[in-house]
Amino acid sequence: MRIPKRWIGVTALALTALAIVAAPASAHDPDTPEGKAEAAAFNRDHEPAVRQAPIVGQALTPCQNGMAAQYPCRNIDLLAVLPLSSIGGGNGNSMWGWTDTATGKEYIIFGRTNGAAFVDVSTPTAPRYLGNLPSHNGTSSSWRDIKVYRNHAFIGADGISGHGMQVFDLTRLRNVTTPQTFTPNARYTGFGNSHTLAVNEETGFIYAVGTNTCNGGVHMVNVQTPTAPRNAGCVSNDGYVHENQCVIYRGPDTTYRGREICFNYNVDTLTIVDVTTKSSPRQLSRTTYTNARYTHQGWLTPDHARLVMDDELDNNPRTLIWNVSDLDRPVHTGTYNPTFGSAIDHNQYIVGTRVYQANYRAGLRILDASQIASNTLREIAFFDIYPANNNNGFNGAWNTYPFFASGTIAISGIEQGLILVRPTV
Repeated sequence: MRIPKRWIGVTALALTALAIVAAPASAHDPDTPEGKAEAAAFNRDHEPAVRQAPIVGQALTPCQNGMAAQYPCRNIDLLAVLPLSSIGGGNGNSMWGWTDTATGKEYIIFGRTNGAAFVDVSTPTAPRYLGNLPSHNGTSSSWRDIKVYRNHAFIGADGISGHGMQVFDLTRLRNVTTPQTFTPNARYTGFGNSHTLAVNEETGFIYAVGTNTCNGGVHMVNVQTPTAPRNAGCVSNDGYVHENQCVIYRGPDTTYRGREICFNYNVDTLTIVDVTTKSSPRQLSRTTYTNARYTHQGWLTPDHARLVMDDELDNNPRTLIWNVSDLDRPVHTGTYNPTFGSAIDHNQYIVGTRVYQANYRAGLRILDASQIASNTLREIAFFDIYPANNNNGFNGAWNTYPFFASGTIAISGIEQGLILVRPTV
């Protein structure tokens, strides 16, 4: 049995929870001692939402002399800011984007403690708030996660026993002229709470992790018919999974090329699983690394030969570089150590040869990954939405969305709201 390490040394409550737990449980399940401890640990850094006027409807604010408006920056211009008071209130958490396949318009689905906000960002200097999908039964959570498949948003929440996964038809946004309160088109109830969701758009499966099912592992959901999601199976033999990425593998390992592979971030390991056959997933490897404290999240390079990964509780915002060209024997080959301070590293994605990282108090960081095969990453731009400091703490930038064709990049701020920027490099 492996017990998640996230809570060690955080609070006395966390230590007590770890001492009494008898079986693995999901970290944020509110019905467990671990869930209560984790909520207490996260909430110790809670700050009220930033009270400021929106920055919208004007030309972009260039990054000049290291600043764009009140934000420290380098090689990134500011497009707009929608504070939380403008998009439904509460505090912010994760988000995802959608590009309308019919119109080409771009939207952000922004997770908040009390729901999910829909924002049209097609004109990024003048984003429009379209409305809110409230959390199921009006419940509140510090953790909400969203993914998109076939013009539908799938929304899960952690710390809420009966939330399930809301399904929302995003085409309903096309004719919205004034902000609305929405209801979901469907709700999947095969799990209650979930920490994050991953989607494989090529196969039509959602991979929910950190749920109250599957031993906290990977709960697989068939969403090929988006409004009729169906349970597809579990990956439960390696305990709690915090985040993951699942792809049709096209990397150098010819044994698994063309198969559906999940890269799971399992508290203190990178665990790789073949989920091609949902009824009988097969673990290919389980690999730890030096000073593993809380394996958090990672992302593959486009050639599926390498990935970057972060550890949320090692008190070091390092980026771990892995060679995954042999899925049975992945190797941690190098580490990028930034110089901006001790800000906690959180979510990161790779587009082309660039890594886009949301590093809490250090904001958005963009790294050049063109030399990643030589274990080299280099920071080329940043935008810091928490100017007070770059210290350790759960404040500032939770997530970033760098996948829009327009080049607009969204940042979700826990206290700040939705911030839209554009790199100049």
